[in-house]
Amino acid sequence: MTRLERLQEKLDEGTCGIITDDINRRYFTGMRSSAGTLLVFPEKSYLIIDFRYIEKASATVKDCEVLLEARGSEKYVQINELLEKHGTKTVAIDSQTCTVSELASYRKQLNAEIPGDGRFGRTIRKLRMVKSADEIEKMIAAQRIAEQGFEFMLGYIKEGLTEREMQLKLDYFMLSHGAEALSFDTIVLSGPNTSLPHGVPSDRKVQKGEFVLMDFGAVVDGYHSDMTRTVCVGEPADKMRKVYDIVLKAQQAGIDSLKADISGKDFDAAARDIISAAGYGDNFGHSLGHGVGIEIHEEPYGSPVSQALIPENSVITIEPGIYLEGEFGVRIEDFAVVKNNGCENMTLARKELICL
Repeated sequence: MTRLERLQEKLDEGTCGIITDDINRRYFTGMRSSAGTLLVFPEKSYLIIDFRYIEKASATVKDCEVLLEARGSEKYVQINELLEKHGTKTVAIDSQTCTVSELASYRKQLNAEIPGDGRFGRTIRKLRMVKSADEIEKMIAAQRIAEQGFEFMLGYIKEGLTEREMQLKLDYFMLSHGAEALSFDTIVLSGPNTSLPHGVPSDRKVQKGEFVLMDFGAVVDGYHSDMTRTVCVGEPADKMRKVYDIVLKAQQAGIDSLKADISGKDFDAAARDIISAAGYGDNFGHSLGHGVGIEIHEEPYGSPVSQALIPENSVITIEPGIYLEGEFGVRIEDFAVVKNNGCENMTLARKELICL
């Protein structure tokens, strides 16, 4: 069963789901574009797309009928004709991606009720959360590119390089070794800046005895990877080694706890409890993990407040950290496929403290 067929199966009779955001449109059609309207009826789906993409869509989109989009407001006439053809009474939107102006236009122009209750969006996110073998294969391919980048950086990083120089070198490596794009703006931080969980690379030069923290990922065929490693230039102080070992132990505990139907809260606690017991609970201020797929952050989540169960074949990061303001920070991040009796870690990069 295709993705669109699974979505169609979830729709009530007389309902049409409308998708216009780039991410979900690509997920269900397999085609990357900056425009287009996907109409999903229980019995059939249509991709309405403009002249710029019609040739590509007609050749590549297989699971729905491709239609050339009418110009201007005539697009709504086109949509209404399809709503009438399928006896549609209700149009469902994804309330997390539909803009206020889009919703206003739909309610003004379309001949159907548009409740905006969020059910359609929740259905989409539930479908996306469980990954197919093909999706996992693409994320593994993206991860291998990132890991090659990490190994390259181990031979490149040295005293005197700026954070920006290191970031650009890593970005160039991934993009020149098969990455379609970067998963997000690469983070490379040094010294006291490593205490900033999402700091921005600067012109600060790394010095001997300092940590360098790298958080990065590659994209392959729309699918993301995500990893973080913290290394030291020269020999670290005893406190740095101690904190690194605590984070590594916490991360392994998170990996060991991860299995289908664990709650996000219990998954998070497996790592957080170790950091708290070591006296650094207040220095781990973010969640343990987030889902990864066609977006870098998606469901499920491992956090202290998440009661939701993590399903089999979802993909989630395991990334504990300790951040000491004005001193240094350590984060170690892998991501894994959730299985019934454990997980399969897709990250092969070494995690012992590396001193360059």
